[in-house]
Amino acid sequence: MKLRIVQLFLLQCLCLSAFSQINGVIRGNVKDKNTQESIIGAIISVESSTLGMATDVEGNYKISLPVGTYNLKASFLGYTTLIKYNIVVNSGNAQTVNFELETAPSELSEVTISFEKGKSAVATDMITPLSVQQLTTEEIKSNPGGSFDVSRVVQTLPGVGGSGGGAARNDIIIRGGAPNENVYYVDGIEIPVLNHFQTQGSSGGAQGILNVSFIEDVKLTSSAFDAKYDNALASSFVIKQRQGNPDKVSGNVRLSFTEAVATLEGPLSKKTDFLISGRKSYLDYLFKLIDLPIRPNFYDFQYKVTHKFNDKTTLTALGVGAIDNFSFGETREASPENEYFRRSLPIITQWNYTTGFTLKRLINKGFINVALSRNMFNNQLDRFEDAQYNDETRRNFKLRSQEIENKLRVDVNKYINGWKISYGGVGQYVKYNTRLYNKLSNPLFDSTNAIVFPGLVVNFKSDIEFFKYGAFGQVAKNMFNEKLLVSFGLRTDMNSFMNDGNNPLNTLSPRLSLAYHLTKKFDLTGSVGSYYKIPTYTSLGYKDGNGVLVNKSMKYIRSNHYVVGTQFLPNQALRFTLEGFFKQYSNYPVSKANGTSLANQGTDFGSIGSEAIQSTGKGQTYGLEFFVQQKLLKKIFYVLSYTYVRSSYSGSNDKLIASSWDNQHLLSGTLGYKFRKNWQLGLKYRFAGGTPYTPFDLAASQRNFALLGTGVLDYANINSVRLPSFNQLDLRLDKNISFKKTSLNLFLDFQNVLMSVQYGAPYYTFKRNDDNSGYATSDGKALKADGSNGIPVLLKNESKTVTPSSGLTFEF
Repeated sequence: MKLRIVQLFLLQCLCLSAFSQINGVIRGNVKDKNTQESIIGAIISVESSTLGMATDVEGNYKISLPVGTYNLKASFLGYTTLIKYNIVVNSGNAQTVNFELETAPSELSEVTISFEKGKSAVATDMITPLSVQQLTTEEIKSNPGGSFDVSRVVQTLPGVGGSGGGAARNDIIIRGGAPNENVYYVDGIEIPVLNHFQTQGSSGGAQGILNVSFIEDVKLTSSAFDAKYDNALASSFVIKQRQGNPDKVSGNVRLSFTEAVATLEGPLSKKTDFLISGRKSYLDYLFKLIDLPIRPNFYDFQYKVTHKFNDKTTLTALGVGAIDNFSFGETREASPENEYFRRSLPIITQWNYTTGFTLKRLINKGFINVALSRNMFNNQLDRFEDAQYNDETRRNFKLRSQEIENKLRVDVNKYINGWKISYGGVGQYVKYNTRLYNKLSNPLFDSTNAIVFPGLVVNFKSDIEFFKYGAFGQVAKNMFNEKLLVSFGLRTDMNSFMNDGNNPLNTLSPRLSLAYHLTKKFDLTGSVGSYYKIPTYTSLGYKDGNGVLVNKSMKYIRSNHYVVGTQFLPNQALRFTLEGFFKQYSNYPVSKANGTSLANQGTDFGSIGSEAIQSTGKGQTYGLEFFVQQKLLKKIFYVLSYTYVRSSYSGSNDKLIASSWDNQHLLSGTLGYKFRKNWQLGLKYRFAGGTPYTPFDLAASQRNFALLGTGVLDYANINSVRLPSFNQLDLRLDKNISFKKTSLNLFLDFQNVLMSVQYGAPYYTFKRNDDNSGYATSDGKALKADGSNGIPVLLKNESKTVTPSSGLTFEF
C-alpha cells in the first residue's frame, strides 16, 4: 500500500513537470518597524541576481520572477538591510513578503555596512533581545510531520517539548512549564482556543485551528515578554497574518488523507481586501476504515478583512472558529484496547470562536493600536458507565460549560530620539457558566450490605461574571554607540472576582533585558522578570457541596525568570545561540483533594481545574539551550537544537518532585534540500527523554473500574515512574508544478519512518473473556459493581506505526 502511494506520487510529478519556464509574482510592502510609516523608494533585490525594483509612493512593490525559490533583500539609506529567506514562487497565487526595517546606527551609512545583524537570521528586536524564535509560513507548510500545524512545528525549536512526543496531541511545553502557561495573539487579538478538542483549563488539543495560508510569520518568545501581553508564564506566540491579494481574486485548495481546506482572497474595493477559508476533516471515515472505535470530526473557519481609510488609518476585521465532535462507533473486531477507549474517554462536543476588530492609526513618530474582540468556548463532555451511551442511569460524567470574554486593548507606540516607548491598557468583561456532574466512586458496602462509604459525587451549577483590567509600560534604548540595548517593562493586572484581585501591587510585574554587542557578530544577553497569570475559570467558578465559591481566595500564579545567553552570527544566514534559564514559581494551584499540583495536568482530553484549590504550590525549572539555524543558502537549510531541562513542582507537602514535563533532554533537527525542477526533500528528527508518570492505586482502581472505565492514580506516588525515551524521524517530499496561471504542489509525508517505538503510560482495565464480549472474572460470574471479582490488567501503551500522508495544494 505504501509503495503504491509513492509510485503514484512520482508518476504524477513526472507527467506534469515537462512545462516551459513560467513566472510567478512576489508582492509586499516595506515599512519603518518603529513608526509603521511606509518607506518610499526602498530597494527590493533578489539575492544572486541583478533583478530588483523600488517601492512606490505607498511603500508597495510587485516583482515577477521565474518559478523557484529565492532570498529577497530590502534596503534603504539610513536603515539596516533585511533579508528574507526561502521564498517559494509559483504561478498560482502571489507570494506576499513584507519588510519592516529598523534604523541603522547613525554613524554608519548604507555604503559602509558590510555585515549587520539585521541582515541575518536573527529574530530578536529592541523589546525582547533574547529568547526569541521566528517561523515563516513556508517553514510551517514544508515541515516534515508538521501537518500544517503551528503547534507541532514549533516543537523543533529550543526549549520546546510536547506531551510525551506522540502524535495524538499538540501540547506545547516551553522550558518545563505547563501547557496552559502560553498565550497566543493573532494580529493583536488574543486567541484563547487555538486547537480542536482543546482541554478546558489548558491549551493543547488534537490539531491546530489556524489556516497556514493566512500566516505571514510566527514569533515565539520564551522569556523577556513584551509587557503588553498578559497571562504569559512560559511563552507568548505572536502570529502575524498577511493581507488578501489586492489585485485579483485568487486562492487555494488543499486535499489530503485527513482533511480538505479551501481558501479564497481578493479585493472588495480599491481600499479593501479579504481572506476567507473553511476546512472539514474526515478523520472519522479514516478511523472507521482502519477499524478504530473513535470518530473525531471537525470543521473550522477563518476570515480577515482589511480596509485602509487613508495613509494613516487601517481597520482590520478578523475571526476564527471551530466545531468539534468526538464520538464512538462500532468496530468490525473487538479488542481490549478498543473497549478501553470506549469506556474511558468522554464524548466531546465543542465549538468556539474569536472575532474582533483592530484599528491602527499612525501618529507623529509612532502609532496607536485599538483592538476590540469577543471569544467564546462551549464545551460539552459526556461519559457513561460501561459505554452505555444515553442511559442516564449509567452516567458518570456530564459537563456543560461556556467561557466568554469581551476585550478592549489599547497600546500607544512611539519612537523618539532612539527611545522606543509603548504603553497602554486592557479591560475585559468575563462570563463563565458551568454545570458539572462527576461521579468519582460508587458506594461501599460491608458483608451485611450496609453502606460503609456513600460514594463520592461532584454536582454543582455555577455562573460567574467579573471584570479584568491591566496596564503596562515599556521603554527600550540602544546606548553607548549602539553597543548596549536596554529594555525595561512594567505591568500590573487586576480583577473584580478574587478576594485580593483589586490590589495592583500584588501583580506588579517588572522585567529588564540587556544585550551587549561585543562585535558586529557576537552578542551577550540577559534578562530578569516577574510574570503573573490569573487562575483558570474552571477553578474560579468551582462550587462546593454547599454552593459556595470556595476558590475566591486564590492568587495570581507567579513566575520569576532569570536568563543569560549569547548569540553568534558568523554570516548573513547562519545563527548560533546559547541560553541558560532558571524559573521559580509560586502561588501554583494545588488540589485540596489529592494534594498534587495542577501543573502536572492538561494533556488528557476533557477539562481540568473544577475542584477545591489552594494557591500554595511552588515550582522551578532550569536548563540550557543550544540552537543553530542555517537559512536557505546554496539549496540547503537546517535547524538543530538541544535543550537540557529539569522541571519540578510541589504539592501540599511543599516537596519539589519531577513534573510531567521533566524530559531532561530534548534534541531536534530539521534539514531541507532544494533540488532542481522545484523538488524539495525534508527530514526532521526528534528525541525526548522519557517523562514521569503516576502509577495506579491498584486497590482503588479495582474498586472503581466498573464505574469509571479506567484506573485511579496513586497520588501518594505521583510521577514516581518514568517512560522510556521518545525518538522519531519524519520525511517529507514536495514537488511544485507550475502551469500558466495556476500551480499544483504535491506532497508525501511519512511520520516515524524508522518505526521507533513510542511509549505512553499504561492503561488500567480488566481482562476480557475469550470472545471479547465481556469481562472475565475470578468466579466465572458477572462482574460485580465493586470489581472484586475482576481480573486487573495493565495494557501496554506502545506504538511503532509509520503514518503516511499524501496530498496536494492547488493554487489559482
